[in-house]
Amino acid sequence: MNTTVTDEQIRDLAATARPYSLAVLRWGPARTMEGADATELEHQRRMVALRADGVVAILCPVASDTLAGVAVMTVPAEEAREIMDADPCVRAGMILCDVYLCHSFPGDALPA
Repeated sequence: MNTTVTDEQIRDLAATARPYSLAVLRWGPARTMEGADATELEHQRRMVALRADGVVAILCPVASDTLAGVAVMTVPAEEAREIMDADPCVRAGMILCDVYLCHSFPGDALPA
């Protein structure tokens, strides 16, 4: 860490923070159920559509045996919970999802 940050810079950035929702997806007990591949493909299609619609700002699948992925969502936590409860993998018990209220800074992005 080579950059010096002043208290004023911290305050200025904090003033731009906006609420988002963080969906944390973990693999569930039915991950390997019969038909799992087709269900997971529908989950992926839905998540990519939510991203295209701007409901998911950042989509991060995770290569792990326990964590399936995370998504930063642009809707309030209650709405994010409803959206994720309707996910095919969540409904099938393949994925368990926790939703958290978080804050971030508009314009932040992953590097290209």
